[in-house]
Amino acid sequence: MTRGLDAYAYLKSPIHRWEVRCKLVSLLALIFAFAFVQQLILLPAMVVVTLIYYGISRLPVAFLLKRLRYPGFFLAAIAILLPFSVGDTVIWQAGFLALRQEGLLALILIVTRFLCILTVGLILFGTAPFLTSIKAMRELGLPAVLADMTLLSYRYIEQFGEDLRRMQTAMRLRGFRVNNLSRRNLTVLASLIGSLLVRSYDQSQQVYQAMILRGYGCVPRRRQRFKTHASDLVALVVTCFVAIGFVVAEIVLAS
Repeated sequence: MTRGLDAYAYLKSPIHRWEVRCKLVSLLALIFAFAFVQQLILLPAMVVVTLIYYGISRLPVAFLLKRLRYPGFFLAAIAILLPFSVGDTVIWQAGFLALRQEGLLALILIVTRFLCILTVGLILFGTAPFLTSIKAMRELGLPAVLADMTLLSYRYIEQFGEDLRRMQTAMRLRGFRVNNLSRRNLTVLASLIGSLLVRSYDQSQQVYQAMILRGYGCVPRRRQRFKTHASDLVALVVTCFVAIGFVVAEIVLAS
């Protein structure tokens, strides 16, 4: 997959060398700690910690910006609605539009947490091959069925995207113009979606039958061996300490 999350898993950085199980536990703890934060005073610290980890990972900035493109639509919708619809304290008004302080503060909190959590998630899955991350999850107790479903979903979402692009190209070559909103075009788009769903279902059946013929579910699994070094444990302790620090600070400030 040329545009997968692990496109830069080959880079050399301390986070790339971090043992995957320790990295999963540490960064997931950091993500949950970020989600727990409600105090605006903690947001600068969250941003600093996120930037430090992203800088250590040496992932390109373009990698992050590209992944923010689609979540950006969600953030844009929140930015348009929230500051003008939540709260009672009006800080600016033009006609029927009233910018409210509570909505603006809630927007800052939501956007900052969202971006920090998404960035840490990209660090987690972008600094190791996705298959290795799934094997590490299995070692940490993820059921085999869920691990296989996650891996296959990740693998074939890209394939379905390629099928969709080929079908769209074929339609454009035959004169189809998606900008012309008409009943005929809607019918064609509905047929495209239906055809893609049918092809996806047929392909999933073929993959499952191929897996059964190769002994899926009958052949004992070979366990992945991970080597944990002292530096991995130190990084685990430090990151968990940072995560606990955010939780404790939130509890103290909220009380």
